[in-house]
Amino acid sequence: MEEKALEVYDVIRTIRDPEKPNTLEELDVVTEKCVEVQDLGEDEYLIIIKFSPTVPHCSLATLIGLCLQVKLQRCLPFKHKLEIYISEGTHSTEEDINKQINDKERVAAAMENPNLREIVEQCVTEPDD
Repeated sequence: MEEKALEVYDVIRTIRDPEKPNTLEELDVVTEKCVEVQDLGEDEYLIIIKFSPTVPHCSLATLIGLCLQVKLQRCLPFKHKLEIYISEGTHSTEEDINKQINDKERVAAAMENPNLREIVEQCVTEPDD
């Protein structure tokens, strides 16, 4: 599973922060330790990501979660279920945000908003794309 976890980490580490010119890896929002992969059988995996916003009141935590969702859905070459959470104790409204970023309908609705979609695209596009 460690190999799959590294594969997942390689996809998310280059996502750009919505406010800063840095990647999520550079800001320690995501680390190798924040990715867990479990085998669900029949070549399907459960991916659990726990990210840490830079500050406990980060207003962009939901947007970062959305970027993680979008990039992984697009880039992972294997069948998977995805759960994304804010690391416990790292954000003042972590429970609400965890619900939002794991709600497929809310994610789909957010990506229909042209302004949000443009921000997400800027964050998930690889530097050499």
